[in-house]
Amino acid sequence: MTPLMNVRRALLLLGTAALLSACGKHDDSAAAMRAAAAMGPQSTAADPLARGRYLVKAADCAACHTTSDGAPFAGGVKLASPFGTFYGTNITPDKDHGIGNWSADDLYRALHDGVTPTKQLYPAMPYTSYRQLSRADSDAIYAYLMAQKPAAVANHEPELSFPFNMRFGVRFWNWVFLKDTLPDASKGQSADWNRGRYLASALGHCAECHTPRGKFGQLDGARPLTGAALGRIAAPDITPHGLAARGWTAADLQTFFATGISPQGSAFGEMYPVVHLSSQYMTHDDLRAMSTYLLGDQALAPQPLQSVSADAAQLEAGRNVYLAVCAGCHGLSGEGKPHVAVPMHGNSTVRQGDAHNLIVAMLDGIGAQDFPGLERMQEMPGFATQLSDTELAQLANYLRATYGGQPADVTADAVKALR
Repeated sequence: MTPLMNVRRALLLLGTAALLSACGKHDDSAAAMRAAAAMGPQSTAADPLARGRYLVKAADCAACHTTSDGAPFAGGVKLASPFGTFYGTNITPDKDHGIGNWSADDLYRALHDGVTPTKQLYPAMPYTSYRQLSRADSDAIYAYLMAQKPAAVANHEPELSFPFNMRFGVRFWNWVFLKDTLPDASKGQSADWNRGRYLASALGHCAECHTPRGKFGQLDGARPLTGAALGRIAAPDITPHGLAARGWTAADLQTFFATGISPQGSAFGEMYPVVHLSSQYMTHDDLRAMSTYLLGDQALAPQPLQSVSADAAQLEAGRNVYLAVCAGCHGLSGEGKPHVAVPMHGNSTVRQGDAHNLIVAMLDGIGAQDFPGLERMQEMPGFATQLSDTELAQLANYLRATYGGQPADVTADAVKALR
């Protein structure tokens, strides 16, 4: 194999390993657009630390940099991948293990280019989206982090197999795929839409989970936010069409981001920490802007549930399973119980065309979850050991056809594949 072929092979493998990345067309208006979109809440404009705190929450930094029992921002969170395990790093101002020796320029370069004073970052840290952050917002984040208590907690090196453990290979991947992705400001969109784009694309880095990826691990720019499966729970389609097809309205989206619960169900899987650690702290205006961006300035009307024809015997079998193991919490007619279990009728997961997440939830269950205020949903047990593949398929088909307007096409083999 020639040296050039070796380089190409390394580029292919490392590109495939890049689980969190972004791709798009460079736009000459990007810098101006970032500056305009980054206008934050007025209440924090006069207080850099308050603004930095707000931005750190909006960017969901704690999800990767704070363990459940560790010091704030001291790192250690496991980030599993098919190629090994990454660990969130220490971003406290500790001079030995954190960013205490970094300048504001250093942080901006890490967020924008994925390069620190000592190493090239893997795109498991989503600099591919954070590169859209304005310099002012990066500096506010830096000021807030440097004001935190230093934590002398050593970083855990990624546990990656060859050749993914060769950091230098990421430089080749960046050279090919690392682009600016901000849209042209002259498209005539509203101020809310533009602010929402900045919140969702830069700070919230929604595309990292919700956009499919190409063969080199880059985001598929032709299918933004149409859904992707990086983990056990697949990130659903959150385009205007995808959201409308599952019954979402702007008001419901705002409620969901603020509380984690809406008529379409509650946050679970990877979306739960997003609400728990990030979106619940955002202002009403920013939640409105983000919902406006996701649904569009001219939001599509939510689609009503469709009547579905299905085999009567199959539905009856599924209903019997539902009455035996589900109705006690979710109600005889799928109406749910406040503070106990969400409704099945019109549930966003039940309404998904792909039954993947519904099957996984039935197999694995969902842990008890605390939501903002006093709201709480009790634990949903998993039924992997109690119900057969056939019974779970029957249950899924009953839920989809009765409460989701979806075809009763789940097979026992589909359930078996997800066990």
